[in-house]
Amino acid sequence: MLENNEHVMNRSEHAPVPFGDLRRQAATLHADLAAAAQRVIQRGWYVLGREVAAFEQEFAAACGVAYCVGVASGADALYLALAALGVGAGDEVITVANACTYQADAIIQTGALPVLVDVDPTTHTLDAAQLTQAITPRTRAIMPVHLYGRLADMAAITAIAEQFRIPIVEDAAQAHGAWRTDATGNPRYAGAWGTLAGFSFYPTKNLGAVGDGGAVVTNDARLAAQLRRLRQYGWDQKYIISTHGGRNSRLDELQAALLRVKLPHLPHWNATRRQLAAQYQAGLADTPLSLPLDEAGHSYHLYVVVAQSHSEREQLREYLRQHGIGCDVHYPVPAHLQPAYSAGHKATQPWLRPQGAGSLPHTEQLAQRILSLPLYPELTPAELDRVIAAVRGFYSG
Repeated sequence: MLENNEHVMNRSEHAPVPFGDLRRQAATLHADLAAAAQRVIQRGWYVLGREVAAFEQEFAAACGVAYCVGVASGADALYLALAALGVGAGDEVITVANACTYQADAIIQTGALPVLVDVDPTTHTLDAAQLTQAITPRTRAIMPVHLYGRLADMAAITAIAEQFRIPIVEDAAQAHGAWRTDATGNPRYAGAWGTLAGFSFYPTKNLGAVGDGGAVVTNDARLAAQLRRLRQYGWDQKYIISTHGGRNSRLDELQAALLRVKLPHLPHWNATRRQLAAQYQAGLADTPLSLPLDEAGHSYHLYVVVAQSHSEREQLREYLRQHGIGCDVHYPVPAHLQPAYSAGHKATQPWLRPQGAGSLPHTEQLAQRILSLPLYPELTPAELDRVIAAVRGFYSG
């Protein structure tokens, strides 16, 4: 029996550490998730029913806002938020380039031009010091991204937005439950800073559905009503279109019911993420890596380190792969360097501004050096120790 136990221990010590494993969370909530799904199926109402209405109320309360409108995805949430504000052709929306391309896509879909500003090299979020110079008479919105679970510098961004009377659309897709302290000294959650905010419930998010889903939150009753029209063809009532630009973008009953099961667990899950991040901070403190800036309200959707060079990042990435450690890059190609936006378009009609290598130096440098390590509430202490040991082994070897 002792030999068998030792065999199991040795096998677990060498088992791969997945970058993420959604089955673990589902297993802990299996009975409640199954009951919620069965409730929806038995009720026989699958679109915009009582589950969506209840989740909208509960998620709005969790964000500290008055209204939530469930939609089909995080990408739709950003587009619909802009559409509700009336953003369209000839307008400009300021955002960043280092958070994949969802922000730029949403802006382009409205007919507006994405205007990109560089990020702070420490926080990886919009550099508020560069915001004012990007504002023009055509600026209709500012879209800061709360990246990796850290809020952008919303106090500074909000002050500038108020000065120029420009609405803010927060991209909070990676920031469920994250917060910053406001002027009163109290925590203000992601989604409660701007005029509107878009969330994603993609399965890997801190609050993830079992499929796609999203939401827009706001304190503005008029905008909430407009969003409800836009998410369903522009209907004010069934079959009556009162608003142009609507689409079919509805959070379904099943996803809403499953999200209602998960939402009460979000504070605990985020606290666990912060605990795991603290262990990473301690275990990797004396390596050459630049570690995330530790902040109280950080929800650590991802734990992202920065290597000293691109070649070092790639060597570390391969070393971890060879040792069974999952890792990833979020995100390898900034929006202004994406082929679809940088090739074959006339300079007088750009898809976005600026374009070309060298125009956003901090953004580009980070894309070459960042690496995401495994971090999720179900990551075991032994797995975390293995990741730390592997990273340290790379540098000590």
